[in-house]
Amino acid sequence: MNIGKAIKLPPPKTKGQMSLEEAIAGRSSVREYSTDALSVVHLSQLLWAAQGITHGDRFRAAPSAGATYPLELFVVAGRVEGLEAGIYSYDVLNHSLHLHMEGEQSQKLLEASSFKQDFIAQAPADIVVCAVYERTTGFYGERGVRYVHMDAGHAAENIALQAVALGLGTVMVGAFDDDAVSTAMCLPEGLQPLYVIPVGKAG
Repeated sequence: MNIGKAIKLPPPKTKGQMSLEEAIAGRSSVREYSTDALSVVHLSQLLWAAQGITHGDRFRAAPSAGATYPLELFVVAGRVEGLEAGIYSYDVLNHSLHLHMEGEQSQKLLEASSFKQDFIAQAPADIVVCAVYERTTGFYGERGVRYVHMDAGHAAENIALQAVALGLGTVMVGAFDDDAVSTAMCLPEGLQPLYVIPVGKAG
């Protein structure tokens, strides 16, 4: 889903400074973030790690049952260098962002969450993983629901490990009101939020 003018992201890197084993060992849940902005280079790398094209013209960084790719990623950007505050959708095929909603929206996202998770608004950006279940259930039937949730887990772990490799912190948030998040983000019908993933430098 593409809304608004395309904002091309910097190309992702396929070689880094940290080994996979080091990233796994360094991963932990971060719930306090500094006031530093997130660079658009880092945001580009995180989105690519979650759902970016890695080979061919459609195969992605995270596995998907039957290559049905039910996930859609959004970025709730508060302090991202080179981006105005707002909500952006990630265009996988073109590795770009499209403006979905203008203005600071992280507080609305926080209000839609449970247990006063202030770090959602404190982080410079939140990646929201959403799904169109029909893409997978249309092929696999009811069992496709399970596969969609597996897909979300694959993508989220990639984000977490990529964050560590970039010297960033993140945490997986599943405690939120689905309808409230959908309303706050003006998500179209049929698109369901599954994860809210704050990301930034640890505070």
